Amino acid sequence: MTSDSTTTPTLVQDATLQVRFKHKEGRLLLLLPPAEDQGADWEAVGQQLKQRLASGERFWEANTPVHLVAGDRLLDTRQLQSIADSLGQEKLVLKWVYTSRRQTAVAAATVGYSVEQHEAVGHLSSQSPPEEGASPVDALYVETTVRSGVEIRHAGSVIVMGDVNPGGSIIADGDVIVWGTLRGVAQAGATGNSKCRIMALRLEATQLRIADAVARSPEAPPDEYGPEVAHHTADGIRIARAQDFSRLRRPS
Repeated sequence: MTSDSTTTPTLVQDATLQVRFKHKEGRLLLLLPPAEDQGADWEAVGQQLKQRLASGERFWEANTPVHLVAGDRLLDTRQLQSIADSLGQEKLVLKWVYTSRRQTAVAAATVGYSVEQHEAVGHLSSQSPPEEGASPVDALYVETTVRSGVEIRHAGSVIVMGDVNPGGSIIADGDVIVWGTLRGVAQAGATGNSKCRIMALRLEATQLRIADAVARSPEAPPDEYGPEVAHHTADGIRIARAQDFSRLRRPS
């Protein structure tokens, strides 16, 4: 005898394909599903976030900073603002964006969030330096002013078309190039490469770091401003005018 009834299959949700909150090392993380999950389009992601926030499973205090782990998901400034607005309704503050997508990193920096871009995701620490002979990581190009409280981290070089204000930070495994005034903190060769450099049209950094060397800009301002290069020497970090540095690098 046959039956007309059918059994409804049980759907098992993979937690990695959902919007999730997680505490890690004292930080409140907001994890987005990976981009390859085609079912989790932007509308679904936004809806999941609102459901999580309204679920009552809250383990955070008001004004807690949120670290958004976007992974390989492409987000523009409008979507980042939507996430920030949803968090703000629950008195949470979006502060950091972790991503492997260059466009997302640029969008986050443009809006004014601290950002860390990796080649690979799955953790929040800086990437290991590439093996000898490996292709270098592409530079991160940011066309904005880096405001106070904003930090940009990248596994390659960072190029800023704008100023870095006091309280702003650029941390790069490669070079740091600022096509403007550098008044914040800049670190080049963050994974130990002492051949990296820090360059700016006007160098007034509160702190410079190249590999393990640390320096501060002179207290007395120079008589004339112009492009300068901070580079690593046996005596620590030295600052030279760009035209003088180019002559220093020429073979004798």
